[in-house]
Amino acid sequence: MDKLIHIGFGNIVNTAKIIAIVSPDSAPIKRLVQKAKEEGTAIDATQGRKTKSVLIMENSRIVLSALLPETIAGRAQADFLPEDHKETE
Repeated sequence: MDKLIHIGFGNIVNTAKIIAIVSPDSAPIKRLVQKAKEEGTAIDATQGRKTKSVLIMENSRIVLSALLPETIAGRAQADFLPEDHKETE
């Protein structure tokens, strides 16, 4: 079964479909986001907040998130650690 991660505000994505998690600050990523919005392939999961990360997915879709790329990457990596290496609460 594929792992799912929380990307903020109750939104969840499939980690198996993620190609990259990038910051939205560079000009090429801004153009990519604008083009995806125009074509209808952008999924806005920011709930009106500032976009802090862009998830590039397998199916040429992008997902906008209000969480930092480091936060999302940490959650994705935590899902792939063996059970005996995960921190206990």
